[in-house]
Amino acid sequence: MRLAFPIAFVTLLSVSTPAQDLSDLRLEKVAAGYIFAEGPAWSREGHLIFSDIPGNKLLQFKPGEKTAVFRENSNGAIGNTFDAQGRLYTCESHARRVTRTDKKGKIEVLAERWQGKRLNAPNDIVVRKDGHIFFTDPAFGNQQDTRELDFYGVFHISHKGEMEVVAKLKSRPNGIALSPSGRILYVTNSDERNVRAYDLDRSGAASNERVLISNIAGIPDGIKTDETGNLYLAAERIEVYTPEGKHLGSLFTHETPSNCAFGDGDFQSLYITARTSVYRVRMNVKGSVQY
Repeated sequence: MRLAFPIAFVTLLSVSTPAQDLSDLRLEKVAAGYIFAEGPAWSREGHLIFSDIPGNKLLQFKPGEKTAVFRENSNGAIGNTFDAQGRLYTCESHARRVTRTDKKGKIEVLAERWQGKRLNAPNDIVVRKDGHIFFTDPAFGNQQDTRELDFYGVFHISHKGEMEVVAKLKSRPNGIALSPSGRILYVTNSDERNVRAYDLDRSGAASNERVLISNIAGIPDGIKTDETGNLYLAAERIEVYTPEGKHLGSLFTHETPSNCAFGDGDFQSLYITARTSVYRVRMNVKGSVQY
């Protein structure tokens, strides 16, 4: 079932591109009936992968076709992303690990412990063009009761498989994204309701931690960037900011959004996971692509 709705913005969304007639934008519901949809990631093979966390499944949506189950028993999959080779990376919160699935379906565990202790509950993940991996490791709900680490982490895995800590936090990181150049890492923080930024060098090492965006309405969750560097943040609604942290506009959805991802063949559709449903809106800007 697909339904289209007008989109409401609280401010003009100019996003550093030619002006767009906002009256032409439509929010289209492309999938529904889930418990808590999260982790949208677009594959260059022409489909969207997303998680239904309580349903313990990974789903696949292909435009023009019925949504199908991609993987049963997903180990509480939340965040997903793809790399330049078309491999799927998944944060499995129940198994407390990060996995990579190749195009033949083989699953490889990339991270599950730090210095001998189990990870908290990996949440969201991004892969840079050169193979460097970054993921967040908070803990929500009863995940707090079984923590072995005394911090909430942002981690980096090099293209050689070496793992290091980007940040040890007392508050919980959540969504994660890269600038189009891959030289800035963005991390949302659900407790502090802000977005931190880190500079990255060629080896993936992070420096110059700073708070880029503060006082976000709602609980910051997933985050993505477009080709101009603007940030799209799922919180109480979809909030859009410039690379400097200036607020550009807000996109209201009919359910509280959890995450978003650009997709379709031209990467000009913004897919939004929002509780029970997945929505799509055509934009006049392409998403930032790391693969």
